[in-house]
Amino acid sequence: MKLEKLENLIEALSCLPSVGRKSARRYAFYMILKDSFSAMKIAHAIEDAVMNIKRCAKCGNLSEHELCDICSDESREIEKLCIVDNVKDIFVLEENTEFDGRYFVFENLEEESLKKLEEMVDEGVKEIIFALTPSLSNDALMLFIEDKLKDKNLTFTKIAQGVPTGVNLENVDMLSLSKALSQRVKI
Repeated sequence: MKLEKLENLIEALSCLPSVGRKSARRYAFYMILKDSFSAMKIAHAIEDAVMNIKRCAKCGNLSEHELCDICSDESREIEKLCIVDNVKDIFVLEENTEFDGRYFVFENLEEESLKKLEEMVDEGVKEIIFALTPSLSNDALMLFIEDKLKDKNLTFTKIAQGVPTGVNLENVDMLSLSKALSQRVKI
C-alpha cells in the first residue's frame, strides 16, 4: 500500500536533524490520526517563520526586521562584540544573561563578512570576544581576524575552555583537557 501524500510527509519530516525514518513515520501518523489541529498549527508556524524571519543586516542574527532586537537595543554595550560560529550560539549566550554586548555571526571568510565586521567595530567596539567552538580552524580564524583588525586598537579575548563543571575527567575530550591544563589559573 502506497499513499503518496503520507510518503511525502514522512520524507519531509525525515529531512530534519536527528529525525530518522521511523521517527518521521511516527510523527506523520500522529499528526494525521491523533492531532490534525496541532499539525495544521505546526504547518502554519513553519510557513510564517520561513516567510518572515531573515538575517539581521548588521550582525547575521535572526530577525523579523532589517535589524535584530540586539542590534536595535540602545542599552546594549557597543564596546563589546562577541563573535560566534552560528545564530544558535547567540540564543545560548542570551539565555545565560551574562553578556550585554552585541554579536557578530562569522560563518565564512567572504569579503562581505569581513566588511560588515569592520563596520561594526568602527561603531565603537573596544573588545572582541571570540565564542567559537574550540578547533584548530577556529584558532586560525581568530588569528586571521586579529590580523585584519590589528590597526583598530582592540582587545581580543576568547571564552574560557576546559573541563566543564560536574564532568568526570574520563568523559572530557583530550583537546579540552589539554587546554584546561595549559590555561590553568592560580587559586
